[in-house]
Amino acid sequence: MRVVSIVGARPQFVKLAPVAKAFEKAGIEHKIIHTGQHYDVNMSDAFFVDLGIPSPDVHLGVGGGTHGVMTGRMLEQLDPVLEEMAPDWVLVYGDTNSTIAGTLSAVKQHLKVAHLEAGLRSFNRRMPEEHNRVMTDHAADLCLAPTQLAMQHLADEGLAERSVLVGDVMTDVCLQVRDAVVANPRPVPGIPADSDYVLATIHRADNTDDPARLNAILDALGALDVDVYLPVHPRVKARAESQGIQIERGRLHVIEPLAYPDMVNAVTHAKGVVTDSGGLQKEAFLLGTVCTTVRTETEWTETIANGWNILDPELTQIATSATRPAPAEDPTAPYGDGHAADNVARVLLEWDARA
Repeated sequence: MRVVSIVGARPQFVKLAPVAKAFEKAGIEHKIIHTGQHYDVNMSDAFFVDLGIPSPDVHLGVGGGTHGVMTGRMLEQLDPVLEEMAPDWVLVYGDTNSTIAGTLSAVKQHLKVAHLEAGLRSFNRRMPEEHNRVMTDHAADLCLAPTQLAMQHLADEGLAERSVLVGDVMTDVCLQVRDAVVANPRPVPGIPADSDYVLATIHRADNTDDPARLNAILDALGALDVDVYLPVHPRVKARAESQGIQIERGRLHVIEPLAYPDMVNAVTHAKGVVTDSGGLQKEAFLLGTVCTTVRTETEWTETIANGWNILDPELTQIATSATRPAPAEDPTAPYGDGHAADNVARVLLEWDARA
C-alpha cells in the first residue's frame, strides 16, 4: 500500500513525524509532498531534521500569498505529482491551505483521501481554517478523529460511517519530545536561562490584520508583570512592518521562530502561555502549563473544561490569568495514550483491504 502525505505548515510537520515512523514500522510505502506553505527555515525544513522525518519526495515551494492564490498554486502543482505517484491513499493533515488543496486535487482524480485530525470544529465561520476542515471532512473517504467530541461532530454532520477514532498524533510526538528535552536540558534560543517568563504566539488574521486589534494584544502582553517572549510569525512580522507597528513594548520581547523541540522546551518551562494557536493550546495542557487563548472559541474544548485553558477575546483577563496557578491534573487523557500514529497505520491498512 502506498500513502502520500501532503504537508506544508508547522503543525503538520509535527503530526507527520510519528506517522512516518508508524508507516515504516507497518511496512507502508510512504511518500511526502511538502507544499512550501511555511517557508521560513525554523517553520519548515528544520522540522524535518529535528523530528527525524524523511526528506520530502517533492517540494512544491509555493511560499506566501493570499489564501486563494496559495491554494491555487498548490492545486496547479499537485495534480501532475499525484497522478504520477498514483497512491492508494492521500493523507492530509489538519486545516491549512495545504489540507484543502491536497484534498481537492486528490478527489478530482478519484484518489482516496484520509483526513487526520478530522471532526474539529470552532463553529467560527470567519476562520479560514474552519472552512478548510469542514470541506475536507465532507470530501474525504476516511475521517481520522482525535477525540470523542470530534467523532460526535462528524456524526452530527452525517459522517459517522466513515469516521474512526484514532487519538491525537500530536500527543504522540509532544510527549516524546518532552521526555527528550527533560532528559537533555538546554536553554531556549532567545530566552535567558533560569528566567520566569510567559510564552506568547499570535498569528491569526482576526488578531493581526486590524492594527488596533494587534496593538491592543501587544499592549496587553507588554503590560504583564513578567517577561513575555514572542516567537514572531513571518506573516505577523510583515504585517506589523507594513502598518508601522513596533512589536516590542514594555516587557514584551521578540525572538525568532523556534524549532519544535525548542518550542516544547519553552512551553515546559514557561509560567504560562498566551496564544491564538489551536495546537499550542493543547500542547500547553499536555506539557502542564496554563494557557490563555485570545480567541472567542477553541477547537480543543477539553482544555477549557479541565481548567488548563481559558478564552479571553476581550483581553480583560490576561493580567491575572497568564500566570495563574495550575489546576488539578486531568486523569481522562482526552487526547489519547501516545499511540495514535500506530492506530492511523492500522486503520488505513484495514480500510484499504476492504476495497
